[in-house]
Amino acid sequence: MTAYSAASYDAVVLAGGAAKRLGGADKPAVSVGGRALLDRVLGACRDARRTVVVGGRRTTAHPVVWAREEPPGGGPLAALDAGVRQAGAPVVLVLSADLPFLGEGTVRQLIGALAVDTAAARAREAVLLTDSDGRDQPLVAAYRTEPLRRELALLAAEHGSLSGLPLRLLTQELDFARIETDSLASFDCDTWEDISAARARIREHGTVLDEWITAVKDELGIELDVDIGVLLDLARDAAHGVARPAAPLTTFLVGYAAAKADGGPEAVAEASRKAVALAHRWAEEADQAAADTSSAVRTDADQADADASGEADAG
Repeated sequence: MTAYSAASYDAVVLAGGAAKRLGGADKPAVSVGGRALLDRVLGACRDARRTVVVGGRRTTAHPVVWAREEPPGGGPLAALDAGVRQAGAPVVLVLSADLPFLGEGTVRQLIGALAVDTAAARAREAVLLTDSDGRDQPLVAAYRTEPLRRELALLAAEHGSLSGLPLRLLTQELDFARIETDSLASFDCDTWEDISAARARIREHGTVLDEWITAVKDELGIELDVDIGVLLDLARDAAHGVARPAAPLTTFLVGYAAAKADGGPEAVAEASRKAVALAHRWAEEADQAAADTSSAVRTDADQADADASGEADAG
């Protein structure tokens, strides 16, 4: 099996379109979890050798190459053709810009399915995600670059132009496989109801911390794998063993120490280990001090009782 590799693929993200069901809003810029939809998609394909965004230029959280279809607003096939012209890798990951829950794991699945060294895999020209209803998603897919260019050229020659052609024409002649995944990976935001549902979903208890950490990393320009469990344990130990305000202060200092060490996740883990050990020592001393105080109080009380008993006997 050929290993999944960032150098093995380019990404093309389609960020144009009229967004009529959103009242003409600039859909790629719509915020979900404090991050633009486009930035969320760019985060999922951050390992791409090159990422081409087809659409109007804007500030993005990750570096991209810009392209524009001719004519502007010519539809997904025209936009895809403009993006593929900028791609040079043997595989192209094709995505729409409105996938709030697309993750790096799904991207690896798609790219990896074309990298498997078997006769069947080598014959595949594309791998498409299917949604929860079994519908193909050609804008959540990986394509071998040359067959994709071939089909786009044939469609352009047959119809005189790619402008206005439906996306379904693309896959009719391609030899492709399908990957079934959870409904969230292929969930796209076409309406304001979809946007509201996505915003509510990311605040659910099981996902809110991961979403928040990812948003903060993007905002600060950090690409660091964070072990949330380690940091939460550290914050708990600092709060219990020292004082509640020590929790955020300690996690800040751990991050600063890791940065000073020019390290990645290993430096964060090592700094966290040291801080946790220190918090445990503080807690042990506090427990010992409390025990000593309690013992002293009992001793004083016993002495007072003895003195009182002696006075009573003397009387």
